Amino acid sequence: MKERLDVLLVNRNLAESREKAKAIIMSGNVYVNGQREDKAGSRFSTDVSIEVKGDRLKYVSRGGLKLEKALEVFPIELDGKICMDVGASTGGFTDCMLQNRAARVYAIDVGTNQLAWKLRQDERVVSMEKTNIRYLTPEDIGDEISFASIDVSFISLTKVLLPVKNVLKQDGEVVCLIKPQFEAGREKVGKKGVVRDKEVHVEVIRTVSSYADEIGFGCAGLDFSPIKGPEGNIEYLLYLKNSQDGRIEEKVIRDIVNIAHNKLSLEIHGII
Repeated sequence: MKERLDVLLVNRNLAESREKAKAIIMSGNVYVNGQREDKAGSRFSTDVSIEVKGDRLKYVSRGGLKLEKALEVFPIELDGKICMDVGASTGGFTDCMLQNRAARVYAIDVGTNQLAWKLRQDERVVSMEKTNIRYLTPEDIGDEISFASIDVSFISLTKVLLPVKNVLKQDGEVVCLIKPQFEAGREKVGKKGVVRDKEVHVEVIRTVSSYADEIGFGCAGLDFSPIKGPEGNIEYLLYLKNSQDGRIEEKVIRDIVNIAHNKLSLEIHGII
């Protein structure tokens, strides 16, 4: 009998959940019969030899790795700040914020029963389930938000950024995850929802950053996510500052897209 690799990790207590197992596998630290495996969906015999090397994932989900990179490459300091995690899901971003000494995190998601138990139990976390960010008001929060992360699916960031801006402090900051598959037109999305065309990536980054500028954000930085989305999409981290000027130059966008594709191209084509 064969089973998915992520399921095998959970069954052998090598990971707390399938989400965490996927992150560990994608980090390149899982070896099956001595060979590195980085595809969670690969199937193996239930008695196969599995070894996890290196450090285990330090967040409740792999999403934490995305925000971790943003905090490394952008000049963001969360110590003692009131934060908001839009599209919290399991809470990888929330966990990362707390580990960077955020005072409080509002974890917002339209779904239910997704936030990791350890975060539900943390008094610094305010879980706001069944909450659509598009209709959120400052009164719903009751706090002025200093920092917000945005990781949403099946909706464009152009529908989300203004509601987030409305609850931010004057000098608030945002890191949003640009997902080409949810920003590009349907005709530009390939099989399994993957957008491979570099020009489409450039186009969606340009569109989102231009919209952010129009509503009063300053675009202060751009980089690519260190891990791809579930189906293999390259995603991008856009750093915004409230009520400030600043734009991302076309050359910077193209450079980041090229670097991302060069670094992750082997994974995109399934070679690794």
